[in-house]
Amino acid sequence: MLLFGNAMTPVALAFAVLQAPHGQRLLGDILAGELLPHIIMLLVGGHLADRYRRERILLWTTLGFGLSQLSIAIIVLTGTNSTWILPWAIIQGILTAFSEPALRGIVPEMVDTAQLQHANALLSTARGFARIVGPAAAGFLVATWGGGWAIAINAFSSFLASLLIIRIHIPRPWKSTATSIVHEMRQGWVYFRQSQWIWPITLAWAFLNALQMGAWQVLGPIIAQQSFGSTGWGLILSFKAAGILIAGLVLTRLRFSHPLRTTMLTAAVGGLPMIILGLGQGVPSLLTAAMVAGLGLGISTTLWDSALQQGVPRDKISRIMAFDDMGAFVFIPLAEIISVPIAHTFGLYAVERTAGFLFLITALAPITCHGVRTMTTHDIEAWALKQPLS
Repeated sequence: MLLFGNAMTPVALAFAVLQAPHGQRLLGDILAGELLPHIIMLLVGGHLADRYRRERILLWTTLGFGLSQLSIAIIVLTGTNSTWILPWAIIQGILTAFSEPALRGIVPEMVDTAQLQHANALLSTARGFARIVGPAAAGFLVATWGGGWAIAINAFSSFLASLLIIRIHIPRPWKSTATSIVHEMRQGWVYFRQSQWIWPITLAWAFLNALQMGAWQVLGPIIAQQSFGSTGWGLILSFKAAGILIAGLVLTRLRFSHPLRTTMLTAAVGGLPMIILGLGQGVPSLLTAAMVAGLGLGISTTLWDSALQQGVPRDKISRIMAFDDMGAFVFIPLAEIISVPIAHTFGLYAVERTAGFLFLITALAPITCHGVRTMTTHDIEAWALKQPLS
């Protein structure tokens, strides 16, 4: 239910803010106000998740999400100046920076190593389902009752999730040492830098996400508006989400002997919809490309999460995943800012298809690294065993 609520909020919030004076600019400020604190505080969140109980961090951050969403819902429902949403967006960005490393780090504490891919696949399936149903439900609520009620449902789902999280208690096989946050961040950075199979993939995703957000998320709707319209664009996004859902179902059955290599090979198809869109093809071709891309990206992200959870010691995993997340997000704000000016200079369609080809090349680049290309699941698990717990 929490995933369903989270999938509804972006649609409901966007329509609510766009109705305000200077709504387009305010929406951009709100999105930036949530993303930038998220990026800045990620390393602190990773440090806290490795030092303290991850289930407690998830409990308090989920309660915080509920309170912030409830506050935003009240602002929208009462017609209060939408500018007051901005400070709550900043708070949510900080809460996300604390919750994500804890969430990604708690999965290997709750399931056996052999079941990690299966667990992550189920999570991917749930996310895919939420991304299909959530926006449609939000659109219905916005059209009938108003966006504030969709946001209120998300707040309720957060409070409900908190009641479930409070029942979780996971024993920790290591003791947290009372070292400084700077020392522990440096320790995490050294481990990250020395792991020749981790940083090349993180570096690739820094550029892949920038291309995805700039060319697909920003330029894509502009091209759609000028050609086949918003209905077609919404259908394309739904097909991509369906591909992610199918990926989760596939990975509950399949196992790959070289997960890192497969991670980047399947990620490469994410550039296909951008190429098709940049070539000016119609909706039928884009629907197929979007579903294939969703399938590939769903497999890629699930295998990558599973590999990190298998290959990084539990006392360091949240810090390493925080570095991974930070790398994944760091270029997104810049990409969102420069994508439209670049498109005005070189042309919408030319930039879109060029971004698609760059996405394909960038995804395949880490395979040139020996570790990414050759490491098996057994090698990844053995890597973690070589690193003693603190």
